[in-house]
Amino acid sequence: MTSNRASLRRGVAVTGVVALGALALTACGNSGDEADNGVGVSLIVKTTTNPFFVAMQDGAEAAAADNGVELTMAAGKADGDEETQIQAIENAIARGDAGILITPNGPSVVDAIERARDAGLYVIALDTPPDPADAVDITFATDNREAGTLIGQWTAAQLDGEQATIAMLDLFDDKVVSVDYDRDQGFLEGMGIDVADPAVNGDEAATGSYSGGEYEIVGNEASQGAEDAGRTAMENLLTKNPDINVVYTINEPAAYGAFQALEAAGKSADDVLIVSVDGGCAGVDNVESGTIDATSQQYPVKMAELGVEAIAELVETGTAPETTEGLDFFNTGVALVSDTPADGVESIDSAAASEICWG
Repeated sequence: MTSNRASLRRGVAVTGVVALGALALTACGNSGDEADNGVGVSLIVKTTTNPFFVAMQDGAEAAAADNGVELTMAAGKADGDEETQIQAIENAIARGDAGILITPNGPSVVDAIERARDAGLYVIALDTPPDPADAVDITFATDNREAGTLIGQWTAAQLDGEQATIAMLDLFDDKVVSVDYDRDQGFLEGMGIDVADPAVNGDEAATGSYSGGEYEIVGNEASQGAEDAGRTAMENLLTKNPDINVVYTINEPAAYGAFQALEAAGKSADDVLIVSVDGGCAGVDNVESGTIDATSQQYPVKMAELGVEAIAELVETGTAPETTEGLDFFNTGVALVSDTPADGVESIDSAAASEICWG
């Protein structure tokens, strides 16, 4: 992986021009007849507007070259675009691929996944397990609950008893996906706030006590995991309460959008703690600059590499991957990143995180 890191950083830097379109088909020697030429695998990501998924594609492509896999890549037009992913699954079935790696865009994708499995394809979810989790053969992912918990614990420690006036920038408000509620609810649990239903965002008490003092949740806004929507979400919450001093965000693009809104409102870095999840190279740079105060680092390159390797191994030997002990998925790891460590919360600094960003 080290040899690929420079290219991955370049991929992140040019994300804006890398978008592949709805069904961009690229492959390692892909001529459309993968079943005849080698082990056919489709990687279907949520979108290529997020550098997280661009890095995932780079990791899959490198692993495919190393394992004799014919890789086809496809992406939704935007986070939440289920129809494009469904069509990509149908295409994989028609090609006779051996397996699919997918970051599901929503519940409507599950029926298409079932059709793929019925057709004999081995399906691995990456990053985001479907609902139900057993709709796929296995999931390779960050423990998103732990990722949220870590930034929540860090936030509570940094506040040191101060009133927490919290903005919650979630992913969606029109559909339920586990990555959304696991990060949101994990953050609140890390803060020491009682959550009502741990699989539902926004149903906890709006005011009460966290582990260090009193809190108020100003509201939950959907960011779509995007910078522009993150800025709008933050603007909406500042209208409700200009005294926000804690901002939770689903990911780093949303965090950067929130930062822009706060800056436009005259808020300084000393006024507000911004925490997030991803740990991408750009996000780690934002931690170093103080734009983001802490983030939980995930490893999408590792997810994709292991996924490609697992399908190649399954075809060659019949050996299927196994879940991590005590979990219903394969845990690819998480680390808290901050240049302001908190007592009792294990973390790495931005310099260390930049050496392993994206995994």
